[in-house]
Amino acid sequence: RTKVETWLAKIVLAVPAYGHFWIEHNRGHHRDVATPEDPASARMGENIYQFAWREIPGAFHRAWHIERERLGRKGVPLFGLQNEILQSYLITFVLQVSLLVAFGWIMVPFLLVHNFFSWWVLTSANYIEHYGLLRSKQADGKYERCQPHHSWNANHIYSNLLLFHL
Repeated sequence: RTKVETWLAKIVLAVPAYGHFWIEHNRGHHRDVATPEDPASARMGENIYQFAWREIPGAFHRAWHIERERLGRKGVPLFGLQNEILQSYLITFVLQVSLLVAFGWIMVPFLLVHNFFSWWVLTSANYIEHYGLLRSKQADGKYERCQPHHSWNANHIYSNLLLFHL
């Protein structure tokens, strides 16, 4: 990925105030997919509402944990402009305040519905793609390598459009 693509992804996720998703999804979920450690993998028997209740706050907390570790390794303070979560939320703040200034308080219900719907769509995609799938734990305590059978998605145009090619 180029820096431009990375920033575009951050901006797209900043629009619905979901900037932490980029960090958790790429640095946490892709590493731990289909394991009990992954809040973004739906468990067998878990309905979408139970999953969302666990996944949305779990992804937020894990993103902060991942970012705290990354910045700690660099010796950089957590609360600064090198924090990629704060960068995203700064974009969210500027964008949403700009919309409020431009269009007034009528934007508040729109932004709330838009943000909730965006979160729900991303949560639904995670739910569909990994529902009930579990990687086996090996004798050394590590999980087996992630394989295509650890995801329900298919590389077809319609599933990519529906699931945002997550």
